[in-house]
Order: sequence, then C-alpha cells, then structure tokens
Amino acid sequence: MLKDPNIVYIGRKPVMSYVLAVITSFNSPDTKDVTVKARGRSMTTAVDVAEVVKRRFMKDLKASKITIGTEELQQEEGGTRNVSTMEIMLTRD
Repeated sequence: MLKDPNIVYIGRKPVMSYVLAVITSFNSPDTKDVTVKARGRSMTTAVDVAEVVKRRFMKDLKASKITIGTEELQQEEGGTRNVSTMEIMLTRD
C-alpha cells in the first residue's frame, strides 16, 4: 500500500508533532492541500492540529472540506463496534 504524502493520520502523539507533519507536507511546491484524518478519541487532536496550523503558522490556509462518518471495526471477542471518523482538508489560498 502506497502512503499518500498529503495525508496526516492522527494518533496519540502530541499536537505539535502533527502540526510539524502538516507544515512539512505543505513545503513541497506542488502541494495545494493536506488532509488530516482521525477516528475515535483522536478527533479532538485533529481539530487542534488544524486550528494551530491555521492560526499560528500558515495564516493563508482554510479548511475547505470537513467530512465526518462512522466505520465498523471487528472486535477480537467477535462482533463489531462503531467508531466515528473525521477528515479535515486544509487548502492553501
């Protein structure tokens, strides 16, 4: 599976780690947008990352598209569990 350089997956690291990843992704001259993806409890971190990047570091960015949804995950004990998902697309003006 090829990893898309314009997608930042949010996990358990500190917010500034992901902020740096977003800024680094925008350093490529042909990059117009970067998508921040998270699910479950990491969604609050994703919102924090998007806001810190927009307000502190790259004031010419905007959140052009925000998508929310639900994924069904298989549990080890059997059965499924619903987990919320979120994607925030940051676009450079």
